[in-house]
Parts: sequence; structure tokens; C-alpha cells
Amino acid sequence: MAKKAGHTTSAAPKNADKKGTGGPATTGVSRAGSGASAKKPAGGRRRSATYDETAVKTLSSLEHIRLRTGMYIGRLGDGSDVDDGVYILLKEVIDNSVDEYIMGHGGRILVRYKDGVFAVRDFGRGIPLGKVVECVSTINTGAKYNDDVFQFSVGLNGVGTKAVNALSDHFRVVSFREGTYKEAVFSRGEMVSERSGNSSKEKDGTYVEFRPDSEIFGEYGVSLDFVEQRLWNYAYLNSGLTLEFAGRRFYSRDGLRDLLDAEVGDEALYEIAYRREEHLEFAITHTDNYGESYFSFVNGQYTSDGGTHQSAFREGILKGVNEFYRKSFGGSDVRDGVVGVIAVKLRTPMFESQTKNKLGNTEIRSWVANTVKSGVVDFLHKNPKAAEKVADKIQRNERLRKELTAVRNQARDAAKKVALKVPNLKDCKYHLGDGERGEHSTIFITEGQSASGSMVSSRDVYTQAIFSLRGKPQNMFAKRRVEIYKNEELYNMTVGLGIENGIADLRYARIVVATDADHDGFHIRNLLLTFFLSFYEDVVLANHVFILETPLFRVRNKKETRYCYSVGEKDIAVEELASPEVTRFKGLGEISPSEFGRFIGPDMRLMPVTIRSIKGVHDTLSFFMGKNTPQRRGYIMENLV
Repeated sequence: MAKKAGHTTSAAPKNADKKGTGGPATTGVSRAGSGASAKKPAGGRRRSATYDETAVKTLSSLEHIRLRTGMYIGRLGDGSDVDDGVYILLKEVIDNSVDEYIMGHGGRILVRYKDGVFAVRDFGRGIPLGKVVECVSTINTGAKYNDDVFQFSVGLNGVGTKAVNALSDHFRVVSFREGTYKEAVFSRGEMVSERSGNSSKEKDGTYVEFRPDSEIFGEYGVSLDFVEQRLWNYAYLNSGLTLEFAGRRFYSRDGLRDLLDAEVGDEALYEIAYRREEHLEFAITHTDNYGESYFSFVNGQYTSDGGTHQSAFREGILKGVNEFYRKSFGGSDVRDGVVGVIAVKLRTPMFESQTKNKLGNTEIRSWVANTVKSGVVDFLHKNPKAAEKVADKIQRNERLRKELTAVRNQARDAAKKVALKVPNLKDCKYHLGDGERGEHSTIFITEGQSASGSMVSSRDVYTQAIFSLRGKPQNMFAKRRVEIYKNEELYNMTVGLGIENGIADLRYARIVVATDADHDGFHIRNLLLTFFLSFYEDVVLANHVFILETPLFRVRNKKETRYCYSVGEKDIAVEELASPEVTRFKGLGEISPSEFGRFIGPDMRLMPVTIRSIKGVHDTLSFFMGKNTPQRRGYIMENLV
């Protein structure tokens, strides 16, 4: 799911977002040229271009989509992240087919990807033939404004398929209804052809195919794992629906229970608590992991940033547990280790943006909280063994919290004494929650003063912070959480990140691991990832952790300089540049501040750290970071290149 189990780690570098790092914004106003003709008015400012009626432009809806793509589909990306634009286009098309199923029409959806073209065929009612063209090309046109036709759809703004049309160099839609069909073909939103006729052999439904426009998306890849991940989401959220893709069938009988079972597997401490009602479905269990992990949905849309339904879900869990045990347990004691999934259906969901990552409907809070509370109480009454496991987990959490409190106070006292002696955090001005600039806030975790020195000199002080490690951090695999507070460096990093009490207080939108591209650097990277996955898994699941890609080589001559991120790129540059000079960067400290600025600027390459499923994390960490030295040595020797 988007930002959940099913993630695969992409090996391709990517731009985490293309909005830059939050520095001073540039404008689209042209400036006067240099020299004598560039007259400056009083105050030293250059005179801007003439601002009159000719400067005001009116764009068509489809032109606006192409010009301001991010407003409609979020970031473009290069296909190396599950939320990149190419997958959002596919989602918008499949959403329409799923909406048909929700309304009781068509139980099968076929998805295909071949030669750069996506295709989706459903067997619903089909778009009314007289409105096929308008439904895919005219903004604010659709049947989803009619609650009698579509009661619980995600696409309420009449934009989705139109955006796909506008952002594709080839777009074809065919609607089949009652033995007839209507077809329309577009390119970049412009009509190419249309036709209609009889289709007695075709079942009712809609067929859409599209190829994302390279003018908009540039070079991109398509991960079939990401596509399959999204299809599993649809199957889990719409039990009984069958989706087919690449020879695989995606089907779920028990909905969110199946999703949570696939997510946690044998790590669940007790049988999954599950409840399904007409407009609300949820599943809950505990694991021995730290923190809380939630996956929330509205009308089938994954809300990666949660919202009122998720906060009410958390509230309901606490109330239900306290009512059953007749106690007043604290929220952290009850919910630490919880993994939960919730899906609600709303007629008029209110999202924060077109990409619908966070729900804002406040009126549903009491309904969701009370329903979840009732479901938790009912489950605990009917499952006494699970009730014992829950009580035991809460008691262990309480003991751990008290132990942590004592050690934490000692660590804080020690930190106050050494704070002036260990200036390992160079903070920035804006943090997560400080408006738009806060959304670009980034902290780089580096090794040593040489690497951090280059970054400090070239960073954006408004949005980029730096935490410098003194060396290799402690391997925290299989350690207890209390060990964090006994390790001065890890404790300082935890406090600096603002995650001491969980993800709610996270201070930066992006945590970027920036280590040398050598064996020691990779080891430090693994140690840091082990730390986050062992104690702050929710931070990783929420897509806040990244790895910085920096160039391995600089190839230059007197006319041109190229930075190469692989041996292959270096070899090409050497062939194409005359009399080149090749420099191998052995460490980040060898890159000068003037050069480093471009590698952590708007076009920096970030690789997101994602995980396939929660249940696989422990086994992976155990193999690479545990004490299975002979097995690990054998694996390395067999796979060493």
C-alpha cells in the first residue's frame, strides 16, 4: 500500500520531490538585461517586465494541468517511489473501476502494462456513450457529484481521468453499453479521433489505455512491485473484488483482516481483532515492535498522513481497553506496539489536497471512536486469551516506560552538561509543521567533521540541518530501548530528530543518511537503518528516511564538468569528453563546499528507505546485523562481485 507493507526498496536514485529545499522562491518574471540598458529604479532594484493586460493569461483546464502538474497528481518522480506520478495516473483510472464495484457493478478488473502503455478494463456499467468525451476531457464533469449514482467514491472533483488524459501522449477510452460502444482517442488532452458502433461480443464496461507523456515525466521506470502493491490494496479494501495483472490474481475474502495478517504475520501477539460494518472496517493487533503503526483509508484512498479517522481510531482503542479492564491506562502504554488498519466510507470526504493524503472531516470523530471502542470491548470479551496477552503487553509497556523515565532523566542531565562540548547538531530555522518551508526541512546524518564541514558551508540554513556522528554508532539490533539513553550520541540524535516520544514530534520532513560510498560508509548506513527499524519503525513507514546519493566520480576538461554516480556513467563521460581528467571521490569530505551545494540542492538524489512488510524486518536485520556470522559470511562470499 502507499507507504505500508508491500513497499520495495528501489535501487534507482530519485528526486524525493522537485520543489527544491525551501530556499528563496524564484519568480517567472523576466528581468532587464545587464549593462547600460538595465536601468535600476531608486533603491537599487531592477525594473521588472511590463505588467499590463498582455501579461495576464487564461489557460484551458487541460493546459493548466500540464503546466501545474503537481497540483493534480503530486510529485512527478521517476518511478522509483510508490507515490510517483506514473502510479498516480494508474490509480486514477483504477479508482473509477473500483467505484463501479462499490456501487454493485462488475466484480473483475483487468490491468495490463506493456511497452510503456497501461490498460485497465472493468465490467461495470460503462460511461454513458453520449458523455464519453466530456468525462475524460472536461474538468468538473462526471457522475460522482450525484450521490444516487456514486455514494462513496474517492474522485469527487471531476479531475482524475482528465489529468491522466492531459498528461499522456496517448490516451484511449472505450465504453461498452448494451451492445454498442463509443471510442475516443486523445494526445496530450487534444482529441485525435472518435468513433462508435456495435459491440455485441463485448460485455458492458469501460476500457482505458494511456502512455505517460515523456515531455512531462522525462525518463522514468515502472516497478511492477509497486503496481502489485496497489492492486493488493484494492483487493483488501474491496473484499470479493478480483483484479488481474501480469498473470496474477489479487483477491481477498476477509478484507482488512487479510491485510493486517499479510502485514504482521506471526509477529502478532494474539488473534487479530476485526470488525466490519457498512461504513467502517478495522483490524487491530499488537506486536513486540516499538511505536504505533496505522494504515488508514477513506473510500479506498490510502491517507498516508492520517487525519481525523486515524486519530479517532487511536482514541477508540484506548477507550475500549480502559473500559474492558476498568482501568485508566495511559495512551502510550496501551498503544505501544499496536498495528492497526481502518477504512471508512464517507459521502462527502474533505481532504487537504487533490492528492487526498489527509482527511479533515471532524464530524466523524465521535462515530469512529465509539464504534472502535465498542469493537475492542466486544473482541476482548469474546477472546479471553487475547485479553490476557493485551494485559501482559500493557504491563510490560508500563514497566518499560518507568525504566525509560529514570534513565531518560539521567541522560537529560548528562546532555545538559555536555551540550556545549559536543556541538554535533547544526540546526535549521524551519521545521516540520512550520508551513511550506517546514515541508522541505531536512536533516543530514553524516560521519565526521570533514563531511559535515562541506555540508555546513553549502547547506540552506533555513531548511537543512546537519547531525555529525563521531564514528560508527552502536549496533542496536536486539537491544532494549533503554540502551538508547545509555548511549550519549544516539540519545542526542534522537532528541535532535524529535522522535524521543514517537513520530508525532518529528522535527524534520526528511531524515537523510549521508555516508561515504565505501565499506565503512555502507556499514554506518546499515547501523543507522538498524537503529530506525528497531526503535522507530513508524518513521520509516511514513517515508521520512532517505539515503543521499552523491557522485563517485568527477570527469572534466576545460569546457565541461560532469558528475557521475556509477562506473557506467563515468565511462560514458570519459568517451564523450576530450582529454578528460577523472577524480574518484573516496569520501564526502573530498567534495568541496562549492561542489557539494549542487548535490544537496533542489536536484539532490535521494533514495527512499522502504520495507516490504513489517513481519520481514526482524528476519532481515537478524541476518545482516545479528550474530549469524557463518551464514552471513557464506552469503557474502557467494554474492561477492
